[in-house]
Amino acid sequence: MMNPDALSAPVPEPEEGDLFLVGPAEAGQRLDQFCQAQAGAVSRARVQAWIEEGAVRLNGRATKAAARLKLNDRVLVLAPPAPEMLDVEPEPIPLDVVFEDAELLVVNKPVGMVVHPAPGHARGTLVNALLHHCRGSLSGIGGVARPGIVHRLDKDTSGLMVVAKSDRAHQELARQIAAKEARRRYWAVVGGHLPEATGRVDAPIARHPTARQKMAVVPGGRPAATRWTVLQAFKGYDWVLCELETGRTHQIRVHMAHLGHPVVGDPVYGGDRSLPVKLAGQALHARELVFRHPVTGEVLAFEAAPPPQIERLLAWLRTQG
Repeated sequence: MMNPDALSAPVPEPEEGDLFLVGPAEAGQRLDQFCQAQAGAVSRARVQAWIEEGAVRLNGRATKAAARLKLNDRVLVLAPPAPEMLDVEPEPIPLDVVFEDAELLVVNKPVGMVVHPAPGHARGTLVNALLHHCRGSLSGIGGVARPGIVHRLDKDTSGLMVVAKSDRAHQELARQIAAKEARRRYWAVVGGHLPEATGRVDAPIARHPTARQKMAVVPGGRPAATRWTVLQAFKGYDWVLCELETGRTHQIRVHMAHLGHPVVGDPVYGGDRSLPVKLAGQALHARELVFRHPVTGEVLAFEAAPPPQIERLLAWLRTQG
């Protein structure tokens, strides 16, 4: 994947990956610029995604894409090789469009839909549906495989997403999310009972050090914070409102598991899957989305009812006392 001849020979590390030492010519560069130069034909956006997910370590720690390098810094890249280019085609897949104008649209993503094409999911994604619905009028900032995608939801997480049609909308919406000006609230059902009616978990997240398909709370990972409010306590479970302060991959799922209360049905982070109500994935739904219109400045607020599987789960829990 990388070109180690461009730098000094790698020094052995306990983790598998490509290790580079920063030389005099690279000192002062941004981390993402440095990694892109070594990766060759990989886009800056993809390199930044690696860094965001904790798949790049600077002197053994996850950090930011804008971190400035110093002479003899050690950069370990754990990211997988770049996927082959995908031919992303429009598909006439029905969409639940909550709002739409010339700059953006808000959709209620169903359970089971992948957001953008990736190896193993080349078709049937939200992006395929958006390309058909918008006739190609989507922001290009996310690249060929992710047009219009400002933020993501996991495949088996349902709920509200905002999609950018124009580059100016994309940039402003991304800024609002990064600046914590946009509000994203989720409903979740978790195992056990949280220690307080309201609380906040502030724990850094990065790629799991050994199980690379998972994220985890990792010292030195990317800062991540989630607020929670218990909406209702059931026998052995809590129905919780979670609000994101940051937007790390799998953030709510990781933070709830870290607290010892994984999201019910979560197949990756140990959520209870023994209940009689069968779930496709985890009981997690993006319930509320609030942001300012990127052009008019108007405050837009949306709510989406949870999918039938979560309604059935809540109904069953109410019968248990």
